[in-house]
Amino acid sequence: MIPLRDDTPSRHFPIITVILIAINVVVFLYQQYLAGVGQLDQFIQQAALIPAEVTSFSNSDVALDFFTSMFMHGSWLHLIGNMVYLWVFGDNIEDTLGPVLYIVFYLGCGIAADIAHIAIDPSSPIPTLGASGAIAGVLGAYLILFPRARVQTLVFLFRFIRVVSISALWLLGFWFILQLLPGILSIGSRGGGVAYFAHIGGFVAGAVVIWLYAQVRGLPTVTSGRRFG
Repeated sequence: MIPLRDDTPSRHFPIITVILIAINVVVFLYQQYLAGVGQLDQFIQQAALIPAEVTSFSNSDVALDFFTSMFMHGSWLHLIGNMVYLWVFGDNIEDTLGPVLYIVFYLGCGIAADIAHIAIDPSSPIPTLGASGAIAGVLGAYLILFPRARVQTLVFLFRFIRVVSISALWLLGFWFILQLLPGILSIGSRGGGVAYFAHIGGFVAGAVVIWLYAQVRGLPTVTSGRRFG
């Protein structure tokens, strides 16, 4: 399922979301340049996050890798999929938090996602990269604040291809289940692929943080029983 747009209006232009998308695109284009000159593997080893380097303290620059890895992607499909989700759901979270807090929230969710991934496989030598964990935090926040929002979604099911309106609660809840089930089955396995627990960690972190923020600010949430968008 591919979200196309939601029905929750933003009060302000999502400048930070646009900047984040632009940075991710520029970094990926740089990766393509490095691939053309045969230097991409070296860049990935230097800038991606490697769990074994974190837990063994073998890399003095590993703290920076938590941030640089958030803006790297493994393929055009990886990049486009992430940016579509960020564009559809990020504007409302930016609108709620404001630009500065939104940046802190986004990066914090990305770090939480990395920590969850490392906790599951602390000795993994496989580089981890992508904005998925940080964006998962945005999805978790959106689910808490706007569960009844309607999302126009492109649905593929065998020969069924159609744009349908789905509530955020069902769409994002289903997305989370698609991370949770394979994530549980992947525990103990080695190899590349999807970092499911990074997605899970980012989503849970985003949901918890925005719920706490909503309690302090008196905002309606999925648990408040009040009417929300």
